[in-house]
Amino acid sequence: MKRKKHTSADDEAQIDMTPMLDIVFIMLIFFIVTTSFVKEKGLDVNRPENNTKTDKPSKSLSIRIDANGTIMMNGREVDIRRVVANTQTFLAENNTDSAGIQADKDTEHGVVVEVMNQVKIAGIEKVSVLVKS
Repeated sequence: MKRKKHTSADDEAQIDMTPMLDIVFIMLIFFIVTTSFVKEKGLDVNRPENNTKTDKPSKSLSIRIDANGTIMMNGREVDIRRVVANTQTFLAENNTDSAGIQADKDTEHGVVVEVMNQVKIAGIEKVSVLVKS
């Protein structure tokens, strides 16, 4: 018998990729099929509904006391005995729960405290005091 010698470049060893790709696709199908889609248990949350209505910010009562003890409520000069009545009138016209008292640094403390008491008697619980320097 005669042996043939392979000397051409076409006969060199080559790697066939087809079987490897077949195995990769089979593994992919296997993992997809065996994956279990389990719904995890948890708590159902009742979320509040969206409130589309928004309350417009309330207008705050503004009281200014100068160094002489003159009381100005929303731009009008008021006697200390009329603070309750003017505050109640303001509350009837505006929906608010706060008042701001701006006092001069030379104002007597007794006047500021008396105005705070009058405003609280009129029905406003949130009273803030600002000192003007």
